[in-house]
Amino acid sequence: MVKIEIDHDKCENSDCGECADVCPMEILVLEGDKIVIQNKEDCSLCEVCMDVCPQECVTVEDDD
Repeated sequence: MVKIEIDHDKCENSDCGECADVCPMEILVLEGDKIVIQNKEDCSLCEVCMDVCPQECVTVEDDD
């Protein structure tokens, strides 16, 4: 199982949204003004969301 976490205290959410824009599996999405995680079992562990986050709010790891 994949473990995905967003540090919402550091996240700029709708002011940024870079992680949601680049997620090829549409795991991270912008709902209203907040980034939310959906269907995390579909995550391919590409870690692009981690790479683009300017605040380093997103962590993705294999939880096996």
